[in-house]
Amino acid sequence: MDRILFFCLTLVELYKWVLIARILLSWIPSISWYEQPWQTLDQLTEPVMGPFRRLIPPLGGLDLSPVLLFLLINLIQGALRGAMGGSPAFVGAF
Repeated sequence: MDRILFFCLTLVELYKWVLIARILLSWIPSISWYEQPWQTLDQLTEPVMGPFRRLIPPLGGLDLSPVLLFLLINLIQGALRGAMGGSPAFVGAF
């Protein structure tokens, strides 16, 4: 069971880094999200980020929805660590 939980924890951590890459690249205006590899990155992240954008719309061009998403990711990671017998302590947004 620990191997499955560790695998899930690893996937969540990897997805968190994919989201960070997507957020940082969104600050570069010359990126066309319709070309590869950016399109794949968008297809991996937009289904998750979209609902959070509807909850927290951009304020003055600043998208704050990733903050809520990272809080949720940290809660999921804490639950997985707790299920593995580790400390489920909330570490922070990153």
